[in-house]
Amino acid sequence: MSGFGFTNDPSDESDENSSRNPFDFQEIFKQFSGLGLNLPGLISALSGQASPGALSKDLIRDISKKFLSAHGDTPVTIESQSSAYEALKIADLWLNEATVFSGLPILESSALSRRDWIDSTLAGWQELAKPLVEGMSEAMNQMLKETLGDPSDPAENPIKIPGAPFDFSQSTLNSIMGTFMSSLLSTQLGQTIGSLSTTVTGANDVALPLMEPIRAQLLPQNIEIWGAGLDIDERELRIYLALREVAAARLFVGAPWLRKHLKESIAAYGKGIRVDINAITEQAESAMNSVDPTDPESMTLAISGGLFTPEETPEQKRALENLETLLALIEGWIDAVVALAAKERLPSFSRLSETQQRRRATKSPTQQLFATLVGLEVSPRKTREAMQFWEKIVELRDQKTRDEIWDEAFLLPTSDQFSDPESFLKGRTVPDDLSGL
Repeated sequence: MSGFGFTNDPSDESDENSSRNPFDFQEIFKQFSGLGLNLPGLISALSGQASPGALSKDLIRDISKKFLSAHGDTPVTIESQSSAYEALKIADLWLNEATVFSGLPILESSALSRRDWIDSTLAGWQELAKPLVEGMSEAMNQMLKETLGDPSDPAENPIKIPGAPFDFSQSTLNSIMGTFMSSLLSTQLGQTIGSLSTTVTGANDVALPLMEPIRAQLLPQNIEIWGAGLDIDERELRIYLALREVAAARLFVGAPWLRKHLKESIAAYGKGIRVDINAITEQAESAMNSVDPTDPESMTLAISGGLFTPEETPEQKRALENLETLLALIEGWIDAVVALAAKERLPSFSRLSETQQRRRATKSPTQQLFATLVGLEVSPRKTREAMQFWEKIVELRDQKTRDEIWDEAFLLPTSDQFSDPESFLKGRTVPDDLSGL
């Protein structure tokens, strides 16, 4: 594949245009046509989209459920509803002694099928990922402006893409690329949600506030798989996972700013996106070499494996570090609170906790999500350090002090402060005598 980019009308042979537009899209069309993709038709369809920066909720749902259909979905029974309700009620009662965050109403319909979970969380996923597609679209627009010139320049010529049914203004091409990037991200997100639906044990198992309102619910089918081979009583297993579910729900309700803050953290990553056309060309060539025209899924794997992947910037790296710290604090808090509530009550608590740690070290739902979307892998070590931080806060002060740290985002510790909770607390304390200040 030659250059990954666009050209002006080839009939225009001015030195200015040829020097400013060094990329040829003809080869892109040939490569994709060889895969059976009708890019001229795709571009024509995309050019009519009203909201190029919007994620397609229908596409995300369809792809996630298509993935799910290949793995199976067991309907929720009356018995599983009753068992889930019992486990969540017990968990809610025990957590009254482990956190000052208030209890939540437990619904009698507390069990979800995998399909139910997708439907219940879809709006939250769409809202959470929106800053990414906005950042990608803006980065593509900036790249086109640098490559083709300022679209507001009246001297700009229409852009002709070989094989396309008509010429384009640059603003139209910007909209097309924005829609294209949104379609790619919708596809990737749909696959991730579909995969997660086969592993999450509760509505809040990804440690993100996805539902509105926040509810504590369990997925019996996945809980059975989670506990397979452990030789632990099913009721004890359900209570342990219910404790994690209710703890997460209480935190998200008690710290309502978390939803907006997570979105802003992802937006900070999105704003840092820059597109390096040469890097994308190399990635596209590598990814396309792995595509089998007879296998539709190979195109999807190529997309998620590097095709159209933007260059990571220092700003993005900082944004990812902040996001990793926040996610570690959330999961570490859940670990600490559940341990406080259950380690003296559940005979198999140590084994259950070890299983959860192994799951996190391999590919937890949170790991799976952020590794796919932004290349972030939350360090299990950092989550353990966060858990130890929260436990030490209770040891030095009390549960109230620990939970009040969630009052505002600026009160949270940085990852550098995990190892020294005592100094962290001293930094938050106002001395009685201010005369020396």
